[in-house]
Amino acid sequence: MARNARTAVIVGGGLAGGSAASTLRQEGFDGRIVLVGAEDHPPYERPPLSKEFLRGEQTLDQGYLRPAEWYAENEVELRTGVTARSIDPAARLVELDDGEPLTYDMTLIATGSRNRRFPIPGLDLEGVLDLRTAADAERIKEAAAGGGKAVVVGMGFIGAEVAASLRSLGVEVGAVEPFETPLFRIVGPEVGRVVESFHRDHGVDMRFGETVDRFEGGDRLEAVVTKSGLRLECDFAVVGVGVQPNVEWLEGSGLTVDNGVVVDATLATNAPGVWAAGDVARHDHPVFGSIRVEHFDNALKMGPAAARNMLGAQKAFDDAHWFWSDQYDMNLQMAGFAMTWDELVFRGSVEDRSFTAFYLQGGVLRSVLSVNRPRDVRRAMPLIKAAATPDPAKLRDEDVDLRTLAPAAEPA
Repeated sequence: MARNARTAVIVGGGLAGGSAASTLRQEGFDGRIVLVGAEDHPPYERPPLSKEFLRGEQTLDQGYLRPAEWYAENEVELRTGVTARSIDPAARLVELDDGEPLTYDMTLIATGSRNRRFPIPGLDLEGVLDLRTAADAERIKEAAAGGGKAVVVGMGFIGAEVAASLRSLGVEVGAVEPFETPLFRIVGPEVGRVVESFHRDHGVDMRFGETVDRFEGGDRLEAVVTKSGLRLECDFAVVGVGVQPNVEWLEGSGLTVDNGVVVDATLATNAPGVWAAGDVARHDHPVFGSIRVEHFDNALKMGPAAARNMLGAQKAFDDAHWFWSDQYDMNLQMAGFAMTWDELVFRGSVEDRSFTAFYLQGGVLRSVLSVNRPRDVRRAMPLIKAAATPDPAKLRDEDVDLRTLAPAAEPA
């Protein structure tokens, strides 16, 4: 069918960008859509990279957001293996790294994030790996094929999931983590020790309070050496020490950048016609304030929200931010956003590894986490979204249905 003259350029071919392109078409946008992605694949789900894909249980195309042929069938111009060099909001122009200029009527910045690389001696040795893309996961999978020994540097969610997958593949795993438990900054020591116990039960040799001084080896990695002098011999290492938003290409654009692209509650930037979504967006959340969220589910929901607002919806993005992590037979789910809390309430049994933890700040429920109790998280999400102040005794009491604690809706 004939397209109108309007052009939407989406910079970033991950879940946020791909889901935005899909939503534009679903919502009836009949202009030109150009989707620019740095990788050589259509948009795909990243969570399996540290789990099913890494273990060889799922192929990459099974994780595609849309079948590869969908883009051509829906007249979405998918440019893979290409990045943006610059954006000029005044001229409404994006320049690609191959020199091609793309003029737009509206554009979405969804360039995501990349792994942090600290200046550690030996970081470029063969066998020192990290995980962000499908190609990274393939390299880890190849390194793990012969079993052997691995060191995981950083026991955040990615490190913990990689450690679990490597153990299932028969790899001996050691781990180096600067904090006192896995996931320490996100879930705190009480829950972190439960995660630690799962990994110790499965043979992971964890060293806490340790940071890497150097990677040693000749032609390839032979050992990880910590600042305290601990030497862990290994065949390969997987480094997971956080990510940083991909914003360097925006320098000189006039867009406000501060730990990501700063956007308002509707995901609009300070420049007309420019929005941002996904890992790269630092948005003004109605409940949590200015935050940048790096979860899969956030990108999957934020991309469509941005697309609808690009078409005029002007609706605040107020999602409660849910995500999950599977490690061995532990299903961990979490919703909300709490960098700090002054009260932690448990429901269920921490000792039996079946519990829910509620994180409150000033009496307000900010976040909830469950270990093998996902229903509690689903039922608590409306409380988080409403900035509810539930009675801690009722949170603790398993006979109380969490749904009954939601504040009553104000009359229209």
